[in-house]
Amino acid sequence: MAGAATPDARRARRMASAWAWVALAALAAACALPAQDFPVDPAQPVAPAIVPPPAPKAASKPRPPPAPIRRLTIEPTAEAIAAGPPEPVEEVGPPEPDLIDVEALTGADLPPVATPFTLFEKAVAPGEKRELRWTAGESFAGSNISTPVLVAHGVQPGPVLCMTAAVHGDELNGIEVVRRVLNDIDPQQLTGTVIGMPIVNLMGFSRSSRYLPDRRDLNRYFPGTMYGSAASRIAYRLFKQVIVNCDALVDFHTGSFDRANLPQVRGDLTIPSVLEFTRGFGATPVLHSPGSRGMLRLAATDHGIPAVTFEVGAPLRLEPEQIEFAVQAIVTLSHKMGMTRSFRMWAEPQATFYESKWVRVDSGGMLFSSVALGDRIREGQHLGKVVDPIRNEEQPILSPFRGRVIGIALNQVVLPGFAAYHVGIETSEAQAAEEAAQAPAEPDAIERMEGDQINEVLGDPRQGGADGSGGDGAEPPRDNSD
Repeated sequence: MAGAATPDARRARRMASAWAWVALAALAAACALPAQDFPVDPAQPVAPAIVPPPAPKAASKPRPPPAPIRRLTIEPTAEAIAAGPPEPVEEVGPPEPDLIDVEALTGADLPPVATPFTLFEKAVAPGEKRELRWTAGESFAGSNISTPVLVAHGVQPGPVLCMTAAVHGDELNGIEVVRRVLNDIDPQQLTGTVIGMPIVNLMGFSRSSRYLPDRRDLNRYFPGTMYGSAASRIAYRLFKQVIVNCDALVDFHTGSFDRANLPQVRGDLTIPSVLEFTRGFGATPVLHSPGSRGMLRLAATDHGIPAVTFEVGAPLRLEPEQIEFAVQAIVTLSHKMGMTRSFRMWAEPQATFYESKWVRVDSGGMLFSSVALGDRIREGQHLGKVVDPIRNEEQPILSPFRGRVIGIALNQVVLPGFAAYHVGIETSEAQAAEEAAQAPAEPDAIERMEGDQINEVLGDPRQGGADGSGGDGAEPPRDNSD
């Protein structure tokens, strides 16, 4: 048949179809491989993985049986059985909001805050220390005489402690005591207020004189008047502008006219507030002394202000040991009053002298002492001698009683009757109060009194009598001036 394919043609077609399928399978394999820039190695036969046989399981050990639970049994005591079961406790929750006093709780937690302290119409803020000026009067030239007033006002309210010095212009130790105390105070740690006047009598201080220029003793004119003498007017200004603001007063003095005083506190111990006040000065000796009319401390106590005189050493001298003793006493006092936290320990307990006597010389001449200020003496002890250079004679001075030398005259030329030694005599508080309450009418009672107090008893409170008047009514001066 003409159209029938020959065997060779059929074989050729079968071969072409087989190669077509081979090409198609190769193309499909090439699409399944990632693109590579290097020729593909012919496939290598993969050896079958050899899996090791599983290891035989170890025989498990049997678990031990659990330990039995021990139960603790508490046997009740006989007391517990007798008391019976405990009472049920009532659970109390917080109070209702309307029952809480928030204002009272806040006030109890916060300390009180001080308000500004006003002096001379100037305000001193809490925690501040300022130097103000007080005008004492006018000079001969008509210019104002002003003196510094140091004020330290604490951050918490408290008492007002005042200190004055140089009411007599020649008494220097107290000036330094006031200055040191105020300089050392930290108002941020202070409760209350401290006022210090280092120099009250500036006119006397500038002249190294005890008195004012008109020869008047400023410490005999308090509380003063605004229409009197210069001394009376100065006293009036000081009292009305400063002292009335005080809750307590310490007035510093020294001995007068070549006499020295052991550091000591003097006050009227028959006044309870003054007696309590004197207990705050540590180991400072305390002397019962009612004082003389016109004295600053006496005017202050009449006004209801506890006040004392603090005697420190001799006039016209600066004595470091006496000054340091007085500074320590004031630091102790401020601690006792609750004003400061600092406190200094004393080497010896407080000694209180409630009465005192003077030992006077019986002959004139040159005085030589063999005892020192602060010495303890016995009855009959040799205190010193008076030498008469004209007749070349010596007269010994013997103590008629036992006590301690709290005042002494410096070596000098003396006349018969000169008060050479001031002796403090220790006694009990009850006996001192009883003796102080008695009127000093007997001669021996008058003998124990000093200076102005003798004149006051004899009816002459202003003018000097047989001995005149001294610093705090304790040292008799050499003249009879006011």
